[in-house]
Amino acid sequence: MALTRVVLSSGRSIELAELRLSSTYGGMLEGYPCKPVNDMKIKSLLRTAERAFSTGPVHLVPPPREYPEQYAGPFGPVEVLPPVACIGACRSTALDPDHDLMLYRSALTVVWFQPTPTVPSGQDADPALRGVSWEELARDYEL
Repeated sequence: MALTRVVLSSGRSIELAELRLSSTYGGMLEGYPCKPVNDMKIKSLLRTAERAFSTGPVHLVPPPREYPEQYAGPFGPVEVLPPVACIGACRSTALDPDHDLMLYRSALTVVWFQPTPTVPSGQDADPALRGVSWEELARDYEL
């Protein structure tokens, strides 16, 4: 049973079967949010998603990056990602029309960032998440 359903911009309904939320900068003891730190955080999330959900492809929704008016430190200007990092295991109906709908589903693990620790739902989910091109990115699997 799904945690929730999200309706993509294409009209396809996907199930969010598992959702992992974490603080984007949780555990950051030194330094400041900047492009190198953010790029490492994103790579780490993608590796975590690939290990945890190895049955299907992984896709990153490019996060918005903000540049508050603060001085640049030794690693460049301050660059801030949204405060909540998300990994979601998503499922939907099969992509291939020749596949038996009772035996096949499609899957995609999505990594994205959002401003609050809320579960995305329906058509109220973030537009960037709803814009995922499921037909191009997901892959069918047999139950």
